Amino acid sequence: MTVDELPLRFPFSQRGDEVPAECDWLRTNRPVARVVTLAGDEAWLVTSHELCDQVLTDTRFSLHATADDGVPQQYARAFPPDAVSNMANITSAGLRSEVMKSLSPRGNDQLTRFLQTTAGELLDKAVAEGSPADLWSDYASPLSTRLMVEILGLSDADDARLARCSDVAMGTSAYTPDEAARNWDELRAVMATALRPDRTAAGLLPRLAALREDRPQDGLTEAQLCDVGCNLMVAGYESLAAFLGHAIMLLARDPEATARLRETPALMPQAIEELYRRNLSIGDALPRLATADVQLGDTLVAAGSLVLVCVEGANHDPAVFPDAERLDLDRAANPHLTFGGGRHYCPATSLSRLHAHIGLETLLTRLPKLVMACPARELIWSWGMIKRLPKALPVEL
Repeated sequence: MTVDELPLRFPFSQRGDEVPAECDWLRTNRPVARVVTLAGDEAWLVTSHELCDQVLTDTRFSLHATADDGVPQQYARAFPPDAVSNMANITSAGLRSEVMKSLSPRGNDQLTRFLQTTAGELLDKAVAEGSPADLWSDYASPLSTRLMVEILGLSDADDARLARCSDVAMGTSAYTPDEAARNWDELRAVMATALRPDRTAAGLLPRLAALREDRPQDGLTEAQLCDVGCNLMVAGYESLAAFLGHAIMLLARDPEATARLRETPALMPQAIEELYRRNLSIGDALPRLATADVQLGDTLVAAGSLVLVCVEGANHDPAVFPDAERLDLDRAANPHLTFGGGRHYCPATSLSRLHAHIGLETLLTRLPKLVMACPARELIWSWGMIKRLPKALPVEL
């Protein structure tokens, strides 16, 4: 690769088993580089940890502004633009604390038991069906869907349907605007089934419906509450499932690390942070729009420019993570950017860590070995997705 080849088309690769070579080259030679997005617009791609962190924490780089009319686009969205700022509407109505409480597992023993029971049942079924097992469709995906169903209070929801709708909503260019709109309406209809006011319900949507009933002066609509459910379902399911699937793949490729984690369960919290760092599930970068001229390293980024934070580039920056390609369970200092940063730091980090801990702990306990049934390079990855999701994750039991 040479400078003459810039601007490059981004994203670089759909594969989730190896860091694209372009990331290392750009970080060394052009840490803020012009790229062309899937939408055909130009953007600045940032690949070093230092500069990625600056973008995420500098309030002049806005997530909400990426939904404005006429700004450069990362890809053709499969969800309505107002969904990007939906949390701002909820915050202004004073309901943010209720949403945040639903995403915090602290003190929620019932949620912990639910995850443990569900993980065990899914693995028992996979083992009964014999080796090899597809730990994507039989474990990572349904465990993540069912957790979000439990949190939202969607007691009668169809797990597979929700996962399918979430995949469409997280698509990039595979669907027409009409198809994307119909898909979002389908998700909204599912959420509406849970909007029955219940102040004692464990699920978020019945509690939000009760608060809306109590506070008509806030002017919240059913559509806004449905969009809260849609956003949490889509972002929650996709992020949880993607990370767990990638973590399983990484461990199944590294028998030494897997054996050590089995022998020393106390390493699990530290191992999870390293697995967050090492996973490549964020395939399309985190978008921000510059709302003012900002100096970013040697580059002056003009107001109105689209800036893409390349998380996989930052998380494999050797200046911050020595021997970055290695899964190092002893890596104590781990300032990875997998959860973003600044005002838009992922609000579900505690939930994600609990899901990962129980999902991996149950897996290592129930399966005497964890070995890929095919080389990782032969895995097939879903096309046209914001997240890198495997079509299947076959492992020997």
